[in-house]
Amino acid sequence: QVQLVESGGGSVQAGGSLRLSCAASGYTYNVYCVGWFRQAPGQEREGVAAITTGGGTTTYADSVKGRFTISRDNAKTTLFLEMNSLKPEDTAMYYCAARRWYAGGCSLDRRAYNYWGQGTQVTVSS
Repeated sequence: QVQLVESGGGSVQAGGSLRLSCAASGYTYNVYCVGWFRQAPGQEREGVAAITTGGGTTTYADSVKGRFTISRDNAKTTLFLEMNSLKPEDTAMYYCAARRWYAGGCSLDRRAYNYWGQGTQVTVSS
């Protein structure tokens, strides 16, 4: 059973930066897709970025390209999301998620992910 624990959320002014972390445990396969999703009040959960734990192939939502960077540590057990040039519309609960990797890149379709963390709140004020 994969377990995911997020940390690093907080409040920041527009234009600022935050770094989210996700500690993973319980991997039973060699390669997983791990990603960040977010959900604002009254909105659906949307994919932000994803990465394979193997080769490190990344996928980004258009709304965050050039501002957010997803990465994982060499042990492949901690996932990071570096968020720069934050905007008020980035305000949301951010979730870490994982699923077994099969081939190619990792999609940002939340329905494909079956392991989820509890979330960490990010608030960006104008």
